[in-house]
Amino acid sequence: MQIEVEANCPLNNFEPCRKTACAFFVSMRGTNPNTGAEVDEWGCAVAWLPLLLVENAQQQRQAGAAVESFRNEVVKQSDKLMTAAQLQLEVIK
Repeated sequence: MQIEVEANCPLNNFEPCRKTACAFFVSMRGTNPNTGAEVDEWGCAVAWLPLLLVENAQQQRQAGAAVESFRNEVVKQSDKLMTAAQLQLEVIK
């Protein structure tokens, strides 16, 4: 079953959408985070919010994973440096 969405504006007392006469009517280009399909269409910025929130959450997860990976590499290199420093101290003694 396909649901038909009515073009009623929640910002204008649910009157019909004014489309290009409205500042919230914007062009959206990119990739749909849910389906991976390319998106290139005009629509209401308020209607795009759920899609943009999903994309933002996905980007936040990717950024967190990158930071964690970088942290792990820094810890690994720090451990190697500490081991080398301890070996040098033992040689000096």
